[in-house]
Amino acid sequence: MDIRNVAIIAHVDHGKTTLVDALLRQSKTHLNKEIAQATCIMDSNELEKERGITIFSKNASVQWNGIKINIIDTPGHVDFGGEVERVLKMADGCLLLVDAKEGPMPQTRFVLKKALEMRHKIIVVINKIDKEGARPNFVLDKTFELFLELGADDATADFPVIYASAKQGKAGLSSDLNSMRDIAPIFKAIEEYIPAPSGDSNASLQMLSTMISGDNFKGRITVGRVQNGILKAGQEIAHINRASQIKKCRLISLMTFIGLERVEVNEVAAGDIAAVAGIEDINIGETIAEPENPVALPILKIDEPTVKMTFLINNSPFAGQEGEFSTSRQIRERLYRELETDMALRVEDTSDGAWIVSGRGELHLAIFIERLRREGYEFQVSRPQVIEKEIDGKKAEPYELVFIDVPEIHSGIVIQKLGGRQGQLLNMKTENNMTSLEFRVPTAGLFGFRSEFLTDTRGLGIVNTLFDDYYPASGKKIERKHGSLVAHETGTSRLYGLLNAQGRGVLFVGPGEQVYRGQVVGQNSRAEDIRVNACKEKQLSNMRSKGDGSAEHFDKPRAMGLEDALEYIGDDELVEVTPKSIRIRKMVLDENEEKKRRKGIR
Repeated sequence: MDIRNVAIIAHVDHGKTTLVDALLRQSKTHLNKEIAQATCIMDSNELEKERGITIFSKNASVQWNGIKINIIDTPGHVDFGGEVERVLKMADGCLLLVDAKEGPMPQTRFVLKKALEMRHKIIVVINKIDKEGARPNFVLDKTFELFLELGADDATADFPVIYASAKQGKAGLSSDLNSMRDIAPIFKAIEEYIPAPSGDSNASLQMLSTMISGDNFKGRITVGRVQNGILKAGQEIAHINRASQIKKCRLISLMTFIGLERVEVNEVAAGDIAAVAGIEDINIGETIAEPENPVALPILKIDEPTVKMTFLINNSPFAGQEGEFSTSRQIRERLYRELETDMALRVEDTSDGAWIVSGRGELHLAIFIERLRREGYEFQVSRPQVIEKEIDGKKAEPYELVFIDVPEIHSGIVIQKLGGRQGQLLNMKTENNMTSLEFRVPTAGLFGFRSEFLTDTRGLGIVNTLFDDYYPASGKKIERKHGSLVAHETGTSRLYGLLNAQGRGVLFVGPGEQVYRGQVVGQNSRAEDIRVNACKEKQLSNMRSKGDGSAEHFDKPRAMGLEDALEYIGDDELVEVTPKSIRIRKMVLDENEEKKRRKGIR
């Protein structure tokens, strides 16, 4: 069978998953009724549907003109770059989607760089041609400049271009939307420009494990591309792990992709993508080979994490009331189980029974935490911290490139805020009352910046970040400019107590909520922490004055989601995460104990 393996890569929200929808539908791929009526078919995870972004890579397969096209949908956010890096190993070429108005964005640079390193053939798809303000010629020039910046050779820089409106299911060789009929030009470009997979079906078997999933009946399923040889159902194979240890196993299931489904087959030849079950302890990056003469493939290398957090068991006064899994053993097992499927994550035990979890960014870790709480886990996490390295005997910290588009009127406050966070302004351009800014900022300086940015720009600014490199650490610590309003006692919050407290700052809780001593119930407008009595009740008496209480107004509390809480907390605070609640608390709940700790008294 003629095969093409193609990955779809782009910046977040440039239309990858919508394009996959169009390819699936117009290739007449069989879809069940529920899926056929959905949008963003590949974004099947609950979090993906809520956020409208792709988090996990997925496979699909379509038939067109007798060719089997294996499609790999990849995440668009830089924090999930680990997913992109490993699944590109399964592809021979890429569709690079670029928004017809926005042009190449930070993640476009990242994914294109990875694709060029693997020498993939690139087809540029200028998508959203129907968007108001679309400027395809400008975007094409910028994309060409990006290829040259990333060191593409002449053959690679001479890329084919397709114009498309994935939402309408149309594509063409020109930017005239009226001349487009269907998505067929993309299929034709894949057939013409993406090379058939290399690999020899007569050679010794080799397959690299690229994705891991689970099945209630078949157990662990690994997905990967058969590099050489033929994989047959029920055959004996050799599993070569990362330590080069060889173990013989027998496959209990061999599947390939037809549409969105995994279908049982008798054999999978070199170049095709297979899913196999029967290897209990296989992990991503390990090799399946011939049992007689096993030869390992190169292990996958993934960029190192840059941000870490401490995970702890929940020891708050409300511990164990809302979560199904809250013990140290349960949490540890779950953390280490995630390492089997997430190559960009790191977990290590600490001497005091906690765990340091490292990832590619705040969003990467926040999504992981959100998944854990939805699975019924209850735990606490500390403030995110950057991972420092020692380079040439000097301490170095990660820096990020920050790309900002903001109305000109708000550019001054943005420059001021990032300057205070040790940001270096690299580029500034103003056009049509919109200012584009490019900064290099320490990763630590970006913690808590997004919420400030949205407030300062009245929600009109756009910010994108991209990991740059490690540079010498400045040694300056960025202090937060606000303190916390901390509950003085445990009980039920009362309107009277909250009315007295709201004059100090912004509250996070409303009346009638259970709070405990040491819980953060609001943000103080000043730098220090203040203990407030949120449970205070008004003492009733027979005396009343005219209009008593009529002038009192209670402001709506600020809803603190998980990412808001992670951005807010200081070094002496924790976020308590349960399936039902997100609470912020002090590490040391008792005020007197905290004072002793600061003075070094035990």
